[in-house]
Amino acid sequence: MADEKIRFEAVSKRYGSLTVLDQLDLSIGAGEVVSIIGPSGSGKTTVLRCLMTLEPVDDGVIWIDGIPLNKELRSGALIEASPAHLRRMRTKLGMVFQNFNLFPHMTILQNCSEPPVYALGAKPTEARSRAVDLLKMVGMESKQDHYPAQLSGGQQQRAAIARTLAMQPEILVFDEPTSALDPETIGEVTEVIRALATKHSYTMLLVTHQIDFARDISDRICFFDKGRIVEQGPPDAVIDSPKETRTQQFLRKVAKAR
Repeated sequence: MADEKIRFEAVSKRYGSLTVLDQLDLSIGAGEVVSIIGPSGSGKTTVLRCLMTLEPVDDGVIWIDGIPLNKELRSGALIEASPAHLRRMRTKLGMVFQNFNLFPHMTILQNCSEPPVYALGAKPTEARSRAVDLLKMVGMESKQDHYPAQLSGGQQQRAAIARTLAMQPEILVFDEPTSALDPETIGEVTEVIRALATKHSYTMLLVTHQIDFARDISDRICFFDKGRIVEQGPPDAVIDSPKETRTQQFLRKVAKAR
């Protein structure tokens, strides 16, 4: 793939005798938006956790910009990555969690401005200015002095997106970003994510249970089952005309549940 940003190469992840990812091969181009759909337990979130180095990979290599993420190249051989290498590579990645993970003792502005200071060495005044701009971008400028507990779930998630952007990642990773929200606030979060996909050049990898949202936002959809990609392609092709029986079964169940 030209301008490849992410590549999973024969990546496996096991928990005891349970194989959660089974020799996964997946390439994502720079600026591409890819959504992963599939049943519970299919390995969707594990893909993200391995990419974020929250879970170690048992086999295979994950590459970012042609550089191994979970390995280091030394004297022509791939060895286990050092903590310093992992820290460097993590700066390219930003993850938005389904449960927000905001610091409860900090205001929303502090949540967005202080991590870059401590993690990236940013100047406090510059970090604060950028945080204000990002909160404005996600429609949260009027809430910057509020604490997370004072906000709705949708507002917290928009603030969490701003905090992730404050770390200036090149790749955005979303793990079920609307699953903890009530129906009235889902739209405000999906609109922010949609704007990031259409107006900015981020490479984005999402796990979502919202099929219509995946259709609207994605360049490509991957249907996962039992730790493998069963089917992938343009959203309309996968959702409207799936070729694989397992994909068809899953989408029929989703349609009945609506």
